[in-house]
Amino acid sequence: MPLLLEVRDLVVRYGPVTAVDHVSFSLEAGETLALNGPSGCGKSSTALAVLQLRRPDGGQVGFEGRELTTLTERELRPLRPRMQPVFQDPYGSLSPRHRIRDAVAEPLKVQGRWNAETGPAHVAELLDRVGLDPSYGDRHPHELSGGQCQRAGIARALASEPRLLVLDEPVSALDPSVRAGVLNLLADLQDELGLGYLFICHDRAVVRHFADRVIEMREGRVSSSWLRRSPGAAPR
Repeated sequence: MPLLLEVRDLVVRYGPVTAVDHVSFSLEAGETLALNGPSGCGKSSTALAVLQLRRPDGGQVGFEGRELTTLTERELRPLRPRMQPVFQDPYGSLSPRHRIRDAVAEPLKVQGRWNAETGPAHVAELLDRVGLDPSYGDRHPHELSGGQCQRAGIARALASEPRLLVLDEPVSALDPSVRAGVLNLLADLQDELGLGYLFICHDRAVVRHFADRVIEMREGRVSSSWLRRSPGAAPR
């Protein structure tokens, strides 16, 4: 598989506090790499720096062969659709004022890819792909369950046709039975679309089930790493 993401000696500081201390890893297309560790260990700060939502204080972030840390915001703009986040709070990631169909359509409109004739059908297709009946597009986020709302958030991320999803605790707020369904959906989408996942999670049991490789973080540093399975092995 081609190399999708390469992070070298990443440093993130908040004033005198070093949240991420020379962290390095790589991720191939079609692979899931988990960052595991307790709260405050630097997982989410690493994710924000990878997405360039928080510019790192040192190190390199290579995405599809391009070094992101040297790019201006204008130069980053065409690359952002290819690396999309999915956040922990399924309700907080969607505007409560917008219907689900409008939330899913928003990336297409922002990126200038919205077509008034074919757009509604495309939104319905995206909802169906994540296991939601297209009629749910008429609802607001508060009318959906947590699992349904997270699926809508995934559909919104897929609208940009990304190659990388940064999944920041995407199932930690969900009930165990719902959690399994969302993880299975993510696994199916990865097999279908060849997506790379950077999976942020504090739950070791979830990580063991879902990730191909795992990096353990403690106090902003990589404490250990281990392999669960090789890319291309039997489905999860």
